[in-house]
Amino acid sequence: MAEAVKKKNGRIKTWWTGLKAEFSKIIWPSKTSIAKQTVVVVIITIILGVIISLLDNIIQFGLDKII
Repeated sequence: MAEAVKKKNGRIKTWWTGLKAEFSKIIWPSKTSIAKQTVVVVIITIILGVIISLLDNIIQFGLDKII
């Protein structure tokens, strides 16, 4: 029974060590990089929204003329 507990504790310790090693490899982006990327995403979202709206209005206008 004691061996099973030691084996389980050993696996947990190994897992925890591996987890810490993987987290140390993460390269977190800087605040300026995140801000720039956020601005780009917002601008692209607005542009795509305008394009979709224009296409919707053009299609609606065409359907109104046909009907």
